[in-house]
Amino acid sequence: MALHFGKRETEQPSPLNTGMTAPRYGATGQPSSASASVAVPEPKATVPSSTAASSTTVPEGGSKLTVGPNIKLKGVEITDCDTVVVEGTVEATMHSRVIEVAESGVFKGDAEIDIAEVRGQFDGNLTARQKLTIFSTGKVTGKIRYGKIVIEEGGELSGDVTSNTTPASGGTATASAKGAKGEQLAVGA
Repeated sequence: MALHFGKRETEQPSPLNTGMTAPRYGATGQPSSASASVAVPEPKATVPSSTAASSTTVPEGGSKLTVGPNIKLKGVEITDCDTVVVEGTVEATMHSRVIEVAESGVFKGDAEIDIAEVRGQFDGNLTARQKLTIFSTGKVTGKIRYGKIVIEEGGELSGDVTSNTTPASGGTATASAKGAKGEQLAVGA
C-alpha cells in the first residue's frame, strides 16, 4: 500500500551487511587470521504483478504514480506524469501519457492520455489519443474517445463512444459492447 510521487529511483538499496568483508571465525570455529572477502549478492529488483503483465513501459527516468490497493485518492488533478497505475480508487482529472487500471482499480473522472490499459473499472470522460485496451476483466463507461481500440473477450465498453479518426460529420455513436466469446475485438485505424 504505497503512494509514490515523483521520479523513479534508479539506485538499488545497499545491503545491510556492507561493512562485513571478512568472516569472524574460520571453519574450525577458531578466529580466522587470514583476511578473506565474502561475496555479497546483489539485491534483485522485484516487479509488482500488476506491472509485470503490462505491455507498456515507463521510459528511463520517467515519472510514475502508483495508487496502491485500498488507497483512495479524491479531488486531485494529475499532470505531467508518464504513467499512472491505479490499484485502489482514484477520483481525479488527469492529463498524462499512460494510465494502467489494475483489476482491483477504479478510476472515476476525466482522463486525456495517450495510452489506456483497463483491467478494472473506468467511469467518466476518457480520451485515449493513441490506443485504448480493455482487458477481459475491464469495464469502461462514459464518454470515450480513442485512436485505436482493443477489447479482449469479456471486456466491457458502454456509453458515448467515438473514434478520433472518424470524420466530424456524424462520427459519434452510442455503444454498448462486450468482447465476443472466443474473439478479441479490435477497432481503429
